[in-house]
Amino acid sequence: MTTYSSVRQPVYAKGGMVATSQPLAAQAGLFILREGGNAVDAAIATAAALTVVEPTSNGIGSDLFALVWHGGELHGLNASGRSPALLSREHLINGELPTHGWLPVTVPGTPRGWADLHARFGKLPFERVLAPAIHYARHGYPLSAVLASNWQRGIEFHQKRQGKEFEAWNGLFAPAGFTAQPGELWSSPAHAETLERIAHSRAADFYEGELARLIDAAAQDTGGLLRASDLASHQSEWVQPIRTAYQDHEVWEIPPNGQGLAALIALGILDGLPLPDHRDDVEGLHRQIEAMKLGFIDTQRYVADPQHAEVPVDKLLSASYLASRRALIGPQALEPEAGDPNAHGTVYLAAADAEGQMVSLIQSNYMGFGSGVVVPGTGIALQNRGHNFSLDPEHPNALAPGKRPYHTIIPGFLTRQGTAVGPFGVMGGFMQPQGHLQVVVNTVRYGMNPQQALDAPRWQWTGGKTIEVEHELGADLARALQQRGHNIQVQLNPGAFGRGQIIWRGEDGVMVGGSETRADGQVAAF
Repeated sequence: MTTYSSVRQPVYAKGGMVATSQPLAAQAGLFILREGGNAVDAAIATAAALTVVEPTSNGIGSDLFALVWHGGELHGLNASGRSPALLSREHLINGELPTHGWLPVTVPGTPRGWADLHARFGKLPFERVLAPAIHYARHGYPLSAVLASNWQRGIEFHQKRQGKEFEAWNGLFAPAGFTAQPGELWSSPAHAETLERIAHSRAADFYEGELARLIDAAAQDTGGLLRASDLASHQSEWVQPIRTAYQDHEVWEIPPNGQGLAALIALGILDGLPLPDHRDDVEGLHRQIEAMKLGFIDTQRYVADPQHAEVPVDKLLSASYLASRRALIGPQALEPEAGDPNAHGTVYLAAADAEGQMVSLIQSNYMGFGSGVVVPGTGIALQNRGHNFSLDPEHPNALAPGKRPYHTIIPGFLTRQGTAVGPFGVMGGFMQPQGHLQVVVNTVRYGMNPQQALDAPRWQWTGGKTIEVEHELGADLARALQQRGHNIQVQLNPGAFGRGQIIWRGEDGVMVGGSETRADGQVAAF
């Protein structure tokens, strides 16, 4: 077994466990577990708290995806939103889709996602579950170290933006005298009031009530396309999770419009390739990288909203197709091209309870704080997920009204021969499927515990033959990969490699969790 020195040790418990990137949010989930809530209650409480205590990565205006192990099977929820009905190519600016402002804003799916998860699986009253988040928003909390650093970068970025639509952002996240230093207090009474409206109405107010009216008014006042009718027509979707085999385990993801398919294709390719006994072997890393590149390029070619385009998931995961892609991997780095299967700013949390219910949940505004648009007086920071639409009108993910874009956020889940092992995830844009592959290989092939699997040095493909690596990977391995034809670049920012959480549950009910050392996170358990 390959091991790595860890700043943290894995956490063991039997009563319940929550792992996420911000300690106060983890404690919110733990509080709900100790109050008698189940894993879904704890996950919702943690997710709601994260909109307050880590607004640098998500907010009430986010999207959400979740995998829930309940009753001996896995359930999937796609709570991502669609583009406004008024959106058209005529709204592009100089033929481009901007990263910020109203144009990339899609309908936020998170509030309804919380309510739908709770309605199907929750135990405690919905208002009780959202209470910790409301408390932190109203009374404030001190910023943690990594959060403060990301917040300060966000202030420097967003304060340069001009336009009426960005004015409310500064008032909320960069008020006079606020410097975003570790330990500095931040609160948002408006955020608390919005969460209360969501709690009392089971999210209906957000989509059909006063909050919907305020979002509509803000859009019309500052040039947005989102309307109350877009909000009113939004629904979450319960979906059948997709999977692939890796050794004697099954790896599960949410189906498109998410990019979890990339991890499954890559792991399916790897399942037929032997990996060396030692994790830090150039042959093993080379094969993982090549498989990931092929998985990614196929996903970028085919993934779209399945209600608007056929996504050939079964064909892409078929044994024959995976074998054809596997055959492309040789001793040298390849320039990946999509195959033909017909012939191809985020927070994550994991929660588990003593009864065996487990949740893998991810929500995000995208690009840090999101679009930079805040609905005045509400604390609602809106996402910019629409930026992931393709501007090629012939692409299945082409920009269009009423459509879900290609989505980067993906929750993962691991089973073994039909028995639940547990939830896992690695947040961080296009790093996410790459992080999924690496932690699964670290765990299943190399026998690492959750904390070791997260602490191991990471790599990521960024395009062509370019691979970014953490400096902990070491110069010898970096040079060996370079000799295989990879363009190796050392990335010194640990945040570029994602932030993961893992909870595994044994047959005896003992849980073991790990939380990302690249973030402020914590495993909270009892």
